[in-house]
Amino acid sequence: MESQHQEETFEVPRLQLESVVGFNGTVTNGLKVHPDRQHIIYPLGCAVVIEDISGNGKPSLLWGHTDYVTCIAISNSNGDLLASGQKTHMGFKAAAIVWDYKSQRALYKLELHKVNVQALVFSPNDLYLASLGGCDDGSVVIWDMKNGQPICGSPAQVESAGNTLCISFSKTRDDVFVTGGESTLRVWELDVENRKIRPSDVDMGQIKRRVECISMDDSNHDSPFFFCGTSTGDILAINMKTKRFQFKAPEKNNFENGVTALAHLKNSNFLVGTGCGKLYELKFPLPTTDSKAKPSKPKEIRCWQDETVKSNRDAAITSISLRGAGHQFFVGTANARMYKFGYESSDKSGVPTFDTCELTKTCHSARVNDVIFPPGTSDLVLTCQKEQIRIWALKNMKELKRHIVPNMTCNAITLACNGQAIVSAWDDGIIRVFGFNGKSNNDLVLRKAISAAHNKGVTALACTQNLGYQGQWDFKIVSGGGEGQVRIWQFRWDGRGDPSYTLMDTLKEHKGSVSDIKIRRDDRECVSASTDGTCIIWNLEKRSRSQIVFANTLFKCVCYNKDETQIFTSGTDRKISYWECYDGSQIRDLEGSLTGAVNAMDLSLDGQYFVTGGDDKLLKVWTYNDGEVVAVGTGHSATIVRIKICPQQKYITSVSEDGAVLVWKFPF
Repeated sequence: MESQHQEETFEVPRLQLESVVGFNGTVTNGLKVHPDRQHIIYPLGCAVVIEDISGNGKPSLLWGHTDYVTCIAISNSNGDLLASGQKTHMGFKAAAIVWDYKSQRALYKLELHKVNVQALVFSPNDLYLASLGGCDDGSVVIWDMKNGQPICGSPAQVESAGNTLCISFSKTRDDVFVTGGESTLRVWELDVENRKIRPSDVDMGQIKRRVECISMDDSNHDSPFFFCGTSTGDILAINMKTKRFQFKAPEKNNFENGVTALAHLKNSNFLVGTGCGKLYELKFPLPTTDSKAKPSKPKEIRCWQDETVKSNRDAAITSISLRGAGHQFFVGTANARMYKFGYESSDKSGVPTFDTCELTKTCHSARVNDVIFPPGTSDLVLTCQKEQIRIWALKNMKELKRHIVPNMTCNAITLACNGQAIVSAWDDGIIRVFGFNGKSNNDLVLRKAISAAHNKGVTALACTQNLGYQGQWDFKIVSGGGEGQVRIWQFRWDGRGDPSYTLMDTLKEHKGSVSDIKIRRDDRECVSASTDGTCIIWNLEKRSRSQIVFANTLFKCVCYNKDETQIFTSGTDRKISYWECYDGSQIRDLEGSLTGAVNAMDLSLDGQYFVTGGDDKLLKVWTYNDGEVVAVGTGHSATIVRIKICPQQKYITSVSEDGAVLVWKFPF
């Protein structure tokens, strides 16, 4: 991928990346705080993001992976090394890459595991890196960090056990590490001279568990222990010396949806993240090597949960990362949220409690399907994904509003009535029209749902200008569906009562899904692009076809030029084609991409430039008249889905399949 980027952007200026909103929260222990205490590191699609904690400065992205990043590890001493693993297609080898943190260059590419690298961890003195393969590989490999060569490897579990899921090195010894998973928990010893790793299965007695995470506490040589969080919802304490199960906590009332993250604090307390999104601080009884001694119960010091998250589904805490000695720590969740917690000591008891909890980042947790700007302003941007419509402040990319429609996917959004109405297209075939409730903090409220608008989902939308007086809505909606029909709706609302809508006409000429619709400024004409290889220009007054263009492609997007005498299209054939609106004749063909479909386009307000993006993950700025690339942006790590230039022509916003929202500075 990196060579592809260099090949296509060698002689072209780079776009300046202003901000990145995206975080793959499903990666276990994916959110890390660097030992310099100034940066956080997290995965986003195929890239690894390094971001300043204070929010100052531009984020850095590490490129090199060819598929989604699945794990991240940081060296222990001063964070000079950074390691990341990825997944790949069945039958291929998945790579782990060791990076030099300061120069942000790849040092070693480690390729032994098949399909997936499950976990990575550095030894306490950073001499070795241990890598764990996924369910299709099932092996653990030790790598020498002096030369990036493998020392030895072994199957991670016995054949009768399930998959191994997590790995952790001892805090004091470079030759001891622990692996855990489904009915398997092993302590390994590394013999470098003989190039062997020798496992010892932990004696669990009658207990069978699926180990999700491991936290080491073996600094005390007299009573070295490690703790395992399980999917059952309890925490197991294992004696490192005897390799035996010691006790579990809690004895009753296990944590809901399992223990998904563990962190050991300097005061010997534990931070426990659960599958339901709750965070606990627990004071554990001091472990004793006496197996007959009955341990006391752990004491719950604090429990926290984000009350703004309405559903516990996908709210699991997947990462807990301490900053320094733990005076602050960061928490990442599966629904792509990051939190920053702080501590203070109580004056009365001296017991540490959570002082602050700040939601530092909210990101899309699934593919972003559309992005738009309100007319005449560059301060806000709207995006949509599965179940959600979000409104962001562009300056700091903070989420302002969110509306959720459970179990449905929003395919497209557009604005009507000078931004007073949000018209959205959903995969259940309903067009939902939202407004703002001035009485309740301007929250989004559903004004009207146009049921059964299309029988195979609504896939594209566009709206005419508002013809109503102040506070009244009177506009047309042109919608396209998965079955290929284009429908024209009249929507009215007088500001009181229930809005009304009328189906004016159904245009049945497309044979494939409608992928994009654009309306002329005078509202007399529109153009629709379809995956059947046709673009049709419709007369909205006569409600009939004016022109049609054909191409051997699946059209993905279409735009009018500035004077609206031409349209330009793109699709799976990687071509950007100019067409005459008057007679449908083709004017020009441009090579839009070398490697994949062009999925998104937008024209600048002055009509001199347009931007494109697609499967090659590159954002390109073109001159309309010359058809030349004048700037390229490399930042996306997944297919670009939609692009928009802000009305003031200051920024470009692009969204992609990995849930990322990237803001670029417009170069002209």
